[in-house]
Amino acid sequence: MYHTFSTLMTFRNHGQQAIEAARYIGQGFAVTLDHSNRSPITVQYPYEKIVSSERFRGRIHFEFDKCIACEVCVRVCPINLPVVDWKLKKSMKKKQLKSYSIDFGVCIFCGNCVEYCPTNCLSMTEEYEPSSYDRHELNYDQTASGRLPLSISQDVSIQTVSTTHLPKRVLDGSPVNRTVTRISD
Repeated sequence: MYHTFSTLMTFRNHGQQAIEAARYIGQGFAVTLDHSNRSPITVQYPYEKIVSSERFRGRIHFEFDKCIACEVCVRVCPINLPVVDWKLKKSMKKKQLKSYSIDFGVCIFCGNCVEYCPTNCLSMTEEYEPSSYDRHELNYDQTASGRLPLSISQDVSIQTVSTTHLPKRVLDGSPVNRTVTRISD
């Protein structure tokens, strides 16, 4: 009698486990079907590019003529990255900037230098591709960091494919508009 009861309980447990496994497989299949009905959100980089947002923190642009060599950017930088070289003009009792450089191989793009600069000689660009085979090429002096990169929207080699509603899941689940551009051949 006891043996029959334990066998029945074993079959019952196996049956419950099989039903639970089938439920998990069904849930996974439902997710797969749900994703098959969505539009693709993959951007074929480098042939297509997404226009960066207005507050995007890319490479830092430096304007030599506006800088007063106050070194606020160095003090607020978490890694003391900008190198500011200046000399004191005793006749005017002012600092004169000699050189300014930032190593973008080390920069964490926090934006503190841009935010706290009193003369607004620093600004963030939308350039996000400063890659190089030699890390020393990422050390930009005032000439290199003073060049403005070509904006994606102004670049003639890239044309806008369309403004599409690519679904990007955010907290409320509503789609977000993104502009996708395509490089012309």
